[in-house]
Amino acid sequence: MPAEGLKWKKPEHLLNIDEIVRVARVMADMGVRKIRLTGGEPTTRGDLAELVSRLIEIQGINTVSLTSNGVLFAKYAQALKQAGLTGVNISLDSLNRETFRKIARRDALNQVLESIEASLQNNFEPVKINMVVMAGVNEHEMLDFVELARSKPVNVRFIEYMPFKGNQWDPTGVVSYAVMRERIEERYDLHAMPETFITNRVAEDFVIPGFRGKISFIASMSRSFCATCSRLRLTADGALKACLFFPAQAQLRDLLRMGATDAQIKDVISQSILAKPEGHPDPTELIALNDLSMIEIGG
Repeated sequence: MPAEGLKWKKPEHLLNIDEIVRVARVMADMGVRKIRLTGGEPTTRGDLAELVSRLIEIQGINTVSLTSNGVLFAKYAQALKQAGLTGVNISLDSLNRETFRKIARRDALNQVLESIEASLQNNFEPVKINMVVMAGVNEHEMLDFVELARSKPVNVRFIEYMPFKGNQWDPTGVVSYAVMRERIEERYDLHAMPETFITNRVAEDFVIPGFRGKISFIASMSRSFCATCSRLRLTADGALKACLFFPAQAQLRDLLRMGATDAQIKDVISQSILAKPEGHPDPTELIALNDLSMIEIGG
């Protein structure tokens, strides 16, 4: 959450459930097989369980997963499991209550930990814990996070600090993949999993002998994976982003409400994909390109 807060969008500016499902059907027809509902915070939608159940029924869609800040997820975990939700990502940047409060601007560490437990109790697979590692803020907690995977079947993912509007990003705050891995390997024996080397994966995955879970690294700054990225984002208000860092290439909400055919929607999606940049520029230039804070992007 940016320190200055946000200007909230009116409900009529956001996609309704029928619009989301329609675009998902079109994309499934074009080859999309996985859907992730992400933040902003998807658990603030009152129709989330219904949305999940409708998305998982779309022909061609194999998985519907969710990324949450964990504040409300525990409350809805069972209903979402029953609706067909498969995997869950919980964002957690610190295990220290005061550090958590400073980062998240809310005192909600206990709720997030409860959401992780609820994810495991409801047998979501996988359960991922996303930690954005920031120099001088939480980097000293990395080994504590590794320990979460010792007795729990979770995937702890260490993510390089990325520049977004309003997050006070500074290049000195980035802890690179190489540094993170080196520090962890000083104590633990990491073994790369075979799927790590599949070309379109975002994360590099490792197991530690004797651990129930695994750990991963997402090196979006130091080892860009732009050339093999196969992801699209439909934002909560209907914009289509072929790259998280660049402004949206198209606005599908307006097309839907003007009565566009599926063929016309497919054409706009295809054009957006073809216009996707080969890679993002130097990190210091990304803030100027990013027109939204991460909490605003959603989708």
